[in-house]
Amino acid sequence: MEKTIEVLKYLFSNYPNPSELSKARVVKMVYLADWKSAIENGNQLTDIKWIYNHYGPYVVDIIDVIRSDNNFEIISDINYHNKPKEIIRLKRRVDAEIKESTRKILDFVIERTSPLYWNEFITLVYSTYPILTEQKLNYLD
Repeated sequence: MEKTIEVLKYLFSNYPNPSELSKARVVKMVYLADWKSAIENGNQLTDIKWIYNHYGPYVVDIIDVIRSDNNFEIISDINYHNKPKEIIRLKRRVDAEIKESTRKILDFVIERTSPLYWNEFITLVYSTYPILTEQKLNYLD
């Protein structure tokens, strides 16, 4: 398993639209990477215990990891609906210490999700098997 912070460093260093990396999008991108890894390798990239809460797969663990690392900052912003949102920024590009197989999965997630607007992105997340088959407030396996 990879350290969550290394997965995040890679995502942030390679995502082409950094202004889109809100807390919700980042968490769901890590979920998609864990899901893709589970399909291909039989296990997640990270050790996160995913919960299907009211807003899909969301855990505060990822935000806690970001807050505890000096390479990241969280900035308040306004979304397209004039509502507050928080954007996460990597202060400077850093090299992530991850395996090549992890890099391929993360590149796949970046390639598939970066062209998507929020509604398309969230539709993709909600179409994954764990979300389709599990009840809200349960752990996703």
